[in-house]
Amino acid sequence: MHSVGVLALDGVVPFELGIPARIFHAARDHGGNPLYSVTTCSLDGGPVRAEADYDLAVTHDASLLAAVDTVVIPPSHRLGAIREEGRLPGPLRDALAALRPGTRVVAICTGTYVLAAAGLLDGRRATTHWREADRLQRMFTRTRIDPDVLYVDDGDVLTSAGVAAGIDLCLHIVRRDHGSRVANEVARLCVVPPWREGGQAQYIKRPVPDPATGSTAATRAWAAEHLAEPLTLAGLAAHAGMSVRTFSRRFRDEAGSTPGQWLARQRVDLARHFLETTDWPVDVVAHRAGFGTGASLRQHLHSAIGVGPQSYRRTFRPQPAA
Repeated sequence: MHSVGVLALDGVVPFELGIPARIFHAARDHGGNPLYSVTTCSLDGGPVRAEADYDLAVTHDASLLAAVDTVVIPPSHRLGAIREEGRLPGPLRDALAALRPGTRVVAICTGTYVLAAAGLLDGRRATTHWREADRLQRMFTRTRIDPDVLYVDDGDVLTSAGVAAGIDLCLHIVRRDHGSRVANEVARLCVVPPWREGGQAQYIKRPVPDPATGSTAATRAWAAEHLAEPLTLAGLAAHAGMSVRTFSRRFRDEAGSTPGQWLARQRVDLARHFLETTDWPVDVVAHRAGFGTGASLRQHLHSAIGVGPQSYRRTFRPQPAA
């Protein structure tokens, strides 16, 4: 079982603090057995003052973090010297220094300040809440802060934007660890969307489209049901009743990516589902997911998740599909 330690700092935001336990506790294998254990700690094992009007009783101290596989740092509204000077208090610095090599470290929202101040983001790409992105970038120039995306997966260090983006990141981790079947079931249990791509834009001062000017939402929904068919930019624009230029601009504003990038992600996700749940040959999976050829599927899958179809199938579907 993969062990997760969640560090609650003074001023912790209760909503984000609860996300790891809610998502990871819901992940089960084929036999219904839990795939993660989640334990919450504070620096000294004592109560923590929440950002809300109450304290949280925490019974484990930060020595717990040296024994877990993944450490999650939720946001706090009382980061003090961390946010103002980029300096970690001694107990927090010692707790992070004691992590075992290879420990996966995750920050939600302003938890990214903690990782940056610890030097864990030097030379890496990361994100945080869009409102904090400029400040974080000015303070930590050795980190590349992307203010637009929902989350960033940089291998053993992962960061997310604010609030609900923490759900997206934790679901992404489940999907990365155990495949889309388990992640989709977690999403169903938690009544949240099963997939919001990390590169999807944060909601940064973007006006809601005027109903009179139309939206690409209906066309995106239609395209998601026709991924196996040839879909061209001109055809999508025609379905939306827009010029190609207007459709492309509005699509990017609403979805945070180009139509081509969005289609590729949808098709990769569909191909992953087929690889996990069927015995279809790779060429059949490629055709039904809209890639046309097995070579095209291999290229897109490797680009998206770093492995080919057969390796992915062996990892996430050890038992033959019915």
